[in-house]
Amino acid sequence: MIFRRSPFKDVVDAQLDLFEREHAELLEHIEKLLDEYNHAERDEAEEAFGDYMDAQALAAEILEDMRDHYARTLDDPAAYTAEFNREVKKRMPVTATELD
Repeated sequence: MIFRRSPFKDVVDAQLDLFEREHAELLEHIEKLLDEYNHAERDEAEEAFGDYMDAQALAAEILEDMRDHYARTLDDPAAYTAEFNREVKKRMPVTATELD
């Protein structure tokens, strides 16, 4: 069986690297919110989890905008979109659950 590399792998990797650099503060905030949720008392856990997921949704929204903007430049964006979503799932699994 021969596996072919996606023609969009390098583009997607570069885009996600850029996202991680440009939004490092958001990603650090997400980690902080996760830590707060993990250490929250029972009565505070639901709100802490909501804050964490809101931050994940914001990250997903930024990624969707990046993905969709580039996809509009392609004649057939399906392969690119699939590769982008696959790579986000590898790098940021929780954020990937928030992607449309």
